[in-house]
Amino acid sequence: MSRNPGRTPTAGKNRQVNRRQFIGAGVGLALAGTFAGRVMGGDGGSLRILILGGTSFLGPQIVNAALTRGHTVTLFNRGKTNPGLFPDLETIIGDRDGGLAGLARRRWDAVVDTSGYLPRLVGDSARALVDAVERYLFVSTISVYRSLAVAGIDESAPLGTLQNPDTESVDGETYGPLKALCEQAVNAVYGDKATIIRPGLIVGPGDPTDRFTYWPVRIARGGRVLAPGDGLDPVQFIDVRDLGAWIVHCLEQRVSGVFNANGPRGVLDMTRLLSACQTVAGGAATLRWADQAVLAELGVEPWSDMPVWVPRNGDYAGVADASVARAAARGLRSRPVNDTVRATLDWYTDSRGLDDPLRTGLSPERETELLAQLDAITRSG
Repeated sequence: MSRNPGRTPTAGKNRQVNRRQFIGAGVGLALAGTFAGRVMGGDGGSLRILILGGTSFLGPQIVNAALTRGHTVTLFNRGKTNPGLFPDLETIIGDRDGGLAGLARRRWDAVVDTSGYLPRLVGDSARALVDAVERYLFVSTISVYRSLAVAGIDESAPLGTLQNPDTESVDGETYGPLKALCEQAVNAVYGDKATIIRPGLIVGPGDPTDRFTYWPVRIARGGRVLAPGDGLDPVQFIDVRDLGAWIVHCLEQRVSGVFNANGPRGVLDMTRLLSACQTVAGGAATLRWADQAVLAELGVEPWSDMPVWVPRNGDYAGVADASVARAAARGLRSRPVNDTVRATLDWYTDSRGLDDPLRTGLSPERETELLAQLDAITRSG
C-alpha cells in the first residue's frame, strides 16, 4: 500500500507508522458464476465506461471484467504506464493536472477513477465530467479511517483529517486523509450517483509491490521459512480479479454509497494462508514460527519485514479484520485462497522467474541470520 517503506508498531516500541503501506490488481468464468442479471446502459445496450488510469494492476482487471461482460471501455491516461496493454481500446491521452480537454463533448454511462490521490485533481475530474457521465465510481482505500485499531471497523467510522488540507505531499501520514478528501470531492459533485470503494490489501497476479506475493514465492523456494507470531493473527485481503469484477457489477447495478472492499472476516489467519501456500507450492518448505515479542526484540516488524502480517493487538489490529457486510450484501464475493495463491505464483514465475528478488519482506540473507538467532535463543532457553 505504500510507495515508501514504512514501519508498524511492535511490542514495547512506539514507532511512527506509514499508514499507506497497509493499503494501497480467469475473469470470464468467475464473472459468469458470480454476477447475473446486469443492468444495461440507458440505451438498453452495454455500458459505456470511462476509466481514469486503467493500465496498472487493478485497472486491467476492471477493463477485462467490463469487456467480458460486453461493455465498451475508453481509457484516459498519460500513455506512460503499459501504453501497449490494450491496443484495441480507445485511449484518450491527457493529464489530470490541467490536461482534461480530451474529455470534452463526450458521453459515457459511468467513470471509474483508479488514479485519484489529490482532492484538487479529483475535484477537477469530477466537475469536468459532471455532464458527461451518470455515475462516478471512486477507488479509495481503507486507510481513510482515523483509527484502524478496532476490529470490525465499518463505513460509519470517523475519517482521518489533515492539519493542512491543501497539502499535495502524498506520504504515509497524508495518504489516507487525502483519499478521504477525494471522496468528499466526488460526493460534492455526484451525491447519490457516487460510488466510493474502500479496498483493503489488494493482492493477486500483476501486483507490483510483492506485498502478498512474498509468501507464495518464498514458500515455493523451499527450505526453512520464518513465520510470524502464533499463526492465529487474522488475514484479510481482496483478490484484484474479484475487486475488478465487483466494480463492474456495481456499475451495472447502479450501486451507490460507500463500501469497504475486502475479503470476508474471520476466514483466514496466518496459519491458513501459509498452509495454502504450502499446498499450492508442493510442501517443499518448513515453517519456523516465532513469537511476536521475540521478533520485536530482533527488529522484525509486521507488514514491512513480514508482509500481510498484522498482529491482532495494537494500533492496527483492524487492518486485517474490517467489516465487509455492506459490500457482501451488494454482491462482493471472494474466491478461495488457494486460487489467489496459485494465480499469484504462476504470474510471478512466468513474468519474473522464481529466483527474481522480491521487492518487500526479508532478504534471504536477513532471514538466514534471523533463523540462526532464533535457534540460538531456543537452545539457550
